[in-house]
Amino acid sequence: MKRIFFVFLVASLAALAHAETLQQRMTSQGLGVAQKPLAPIEFELRDLTGKNVKLSALKGKVVFLNFWATWCGPCRSEMPSMQRMYEKLHDEGLEILAVDLQEEKGLVEGFVRELSLKFPILLDSTGAVGAQYNARAIPTTYLFDRKGFIFARAVGAREWDSPEMLETLRRVLRDGVSF
Repeated sequence: MKRIFFVFLVASLAALAHAETLQQRMTSQGLGVAQKPLAPIEFELRDLTGKNVKLSALKGKVVFLNFWATWCGPCRSEMPSMQRMYEKLHDEGLEILAVDLQEEKGLVEGFVRELSLKFPILLDSTGAVGAQYNARAIPTTYLFDRKGFIFARAVGAREWDSPEMLETLRRVLRDGVSF
């Protein structure tokens, strides 16, 4: 009996040693991971319906903040995967804020209709919020935990609805992020 327990204990410890941490998983998926929780920069922008949306109002949700523009090819290519991710994870507590940088509302509305996007689109008409978040290249995405802290950043397009990425985001939604 002691031998069986010992074998089980060794096997369990070996499995733990090989278990991939959430931070390792995100890094392997090309996300820059914060070493400690980073305070967000508060902002308030209008959505396409004219409603003001404040970042801090989303505390309690995992927030996916994406900076983009209609003329950006990589932005255009990742938007459908963002929509599919939103459809799969929104009910679990994920919220997307897609911030268009310095484009006219009518142009953005046409783009949203063309791609059938259902997640919130915000207008940063001056580019001030994008500048505060250092979105020099687009798309740039920040991920916030349920407490409102930034825990990861991605520059460039991703397939946000890949099975691996969905599993990573589900882990964040379920377990949170520990630093």
